[in-house]
Amino acid sequence: MTARSSASEVFRVFLRLGLTSFGGPIAHLGYFREEFVVRRRWVDEARYVELLAICQFLPGPASSQMGFAIGLLRAGWRGALAAFTAFTLPSALLMLVFAGFAPRLGDEPDRSLVHGLKLVAVCVVAHGVIGMARQMTPDLRRIVIAALGCMLVLWLGTAWSQLVAIGAGAALGAWWCRHVPARNDAPIPVPYGRRVAATLLAIFFAALLLAVLWPSDRPTIAAMAAAFYRAGALVFGGGHVVLPLLQQSLVDTGWMSADTFLAGYGAAQAVPGPMFSIASFLGAELPTGVLPAGSALVAVLAIFLPGFLLLGATLPLWQRVSAMRNAAPTLAGVNAAVVGLLAAALYDPVWTQGVGHWSDVAIVAIGLALLLRLRVGALWVVAWCVAAALLAQPLR
Repeated sequence: MTARSSASEVFRVFLRLGLTSFGGPIAHLGYFREEFVVRRRWVDEARYVELLAICQFLPGPASSQMGFAIGLLRAGWRGALAAFTAFTLPSALLMLVFAGFAPRLGDEPDRSLVHGLKLVAVCVVAHGVIGMARQMTPDLRRIVIAALGCMLVLWLGTAWSQLVAIGAGAALGAWWCRHVPARNDAPIPVPYGRRVAATLLAIFFAALLLAVLWPSDRPTIAAMAAAFYRAGALVFGGGHVVLPLLQQSLVDTGWMSADTFLAGYGAAQAVPGPMFSIASFLGAELPTGVLPAGSALVAVLAIFLPGFLLLGATLPLWQRVSAMRNAAPTLAGVNAAVVGLLAAALYDPVWTQGVGHWSDVAIVAIGLALLLRLRVGALWVVAWCVAAALLAQPLR
């Protein structure tokens, strides 16, 4: 990792990402890699994959946790808060505006716009997987570990499968990658110690217990915060996986209609930034007795908080594990498994939900060529995919 930055610099970089990172949580990891590994060199490839493995292993929004971790390592706690605020603020504000105007995504241009953004995700994720595979799977053994991890995730088909894949990668790496030399770089430079980590873990479990026990007979601001905290603490697999938990807490209890909930889901797919920002829309729509903006803010903070607490508690432990003498083969297996995990996500849901016609394949091929060959910025790929999807709509 290069020299540290100020929190204001971290804020500026993540604000641009928050305004331009379309395509969902898996695509965000591709944007982050391009920005922080390739362009700015804030982290190297190995450190990026290491952080990604931690974020994939923990419940919560992996892309936002990754941003939080990069901000933390780059500029301390102020950098972490700056990264979270800047990356989340654009989408949270857009979702709050959607709540005010009660949007409905239903006409053809809107569907084509969302479809184009899904194709952007295919391009960005494929580009990221290719780049990471070149670095993290340089030999046959690690290619095999990545392939096994990919097949395992696709075969199990559950959110927990990513934990199984990472665990299997660690075991195979320890046994099969003993040829990998010990790393010369320092462990993750966490700016705090085990006491802070233990405090964060205690806060996480205390808040989770309170959220589970809090009565949900009516949508008060406290009951709403408890519902969003539970969802953020118990979800594995990213933004789309949190939706069933939120539906159970908000729709099944009668707090919100199914139509309103689905409208928020449709709107969340058309804005940049984290999918968890749907909490802004849902919080504003709930009759909590608080102003919509205040209710939206509480919902957003409640759903993100558990993932950040767990990440903060885990980093010092990982720092000690990665510094052990025989850690290199295990970490090599973990890194290869993460590549396989992202390859599985590239196929399902990114490819399966985005590509449904030969024209989509052509759009993706050109978008990927723009990234790989011409090395254009992501905004050009967004413009290409959205425009091409609108023009190709009559063919589908």
